[in-house]
Amino acid sequence: MMLKGKNAIVTGGSLGIGTAIAKELARQGANVAINYRKHDTEAKQVVADIEAMGRKGLAVKADVASFADAERMVAEVKETFGGLDILVNNAGINRDSVIWKMSEEQWDQVIDINLKGYFNYVHAVVAGFREQKSGKIVNVTSINGLRGKFGQTNYSASKAGIIGFTKALARELGRANVNVNAVAPGLIETDMMKDAPENVKEAALAEIVLGRMGQPEEVATVVAFMCSDAAKHITGEVIRVDGGQYI
Repeated sequence: MMLKGKNAIVTGGSLGIGTAIAKELARQGANVAINYRKHDTEAKQVVADIEAMGRKGLAVKADVASFADAERMVAEVKETFGGLDILVNNAGINRDSVIWKMSEEQWDQVIDINLKGYFNYVHAVVAGFREQKSGKIVNVTSINGLRGKFGQTNYSASKAGIIGFTKALARELGRANVNVNAVAPGLIETDMMKDAPENVKEAALAEIVLGRMGQPEEVATVVAFMCSDAAKHITGEVIRVDGGQYI
C-alpha cells in the first residue's frame, strides 16, 4: 500500500471522480476525509466504503467556495485523524454558455468553486505542510484548461487558472519538501457525462485516440501515484489522463 498511515482530504469526494479518488487513496492505505454540500447520503456511503477497508473516514459539510469552511474542515480533519499529509482539490462545477449569453452569476459560480475553492483549501493546509516539511497536493484540472472549449469560457478559464496556480505553488513550496502537481482528465464516464447530449458525447469520443471514455478509477490511480513517495521527485507537472484526446 503506497499510502499506508497517511491522512488525506479529497474535496468533492461524494460523487464521480472525487469518490473514485477517495476510495483509491483508502485502498492504498490512507485515512480519507471528504466534503459535501448537498449529497449527504452519497457522502455517508463513501465514508462507509472507506471504513470497510479498515481506514478512518470522515465526511464534513463544507462549501469549497467558503474560506471559513475550508479552515474549519482542515482543523476538524487534523483533530480526527491526528494530522494531514495529502490534499486533493477536485470539487468543480460547470455552467456552460457561449460568452455573449453567459451571466455574471454563471461566471462567478464557476470561478468561486473551481478556482477560489482550490486556493481556500491550499491556504488552510499550507502552514501545517511547511511546518512538518512534507505534503502532497494534487489539483484536478482538465484538458480544457490546456486547450479551451467552445461554450466553456468560464470553465476553461478556471481550469487554466488551476494549472498556473499549481506551477507557482510548486515553486513556493518546493523547499518545504511539498510536491504540487495537477492531473488533467479528458472525457470521463461520470453521471454528469451520462446526461450530456448524444452529439456532444459523440464529438468528444471522436477525438479520443483510444476510442472510449475514461473511467473515474483510471484518474484515481494516477492521483494516488502522485500522492505517494514513488512520485517524490515530481512537482509542478500536469499529467493528462485522456486516452490521447489532447494529442
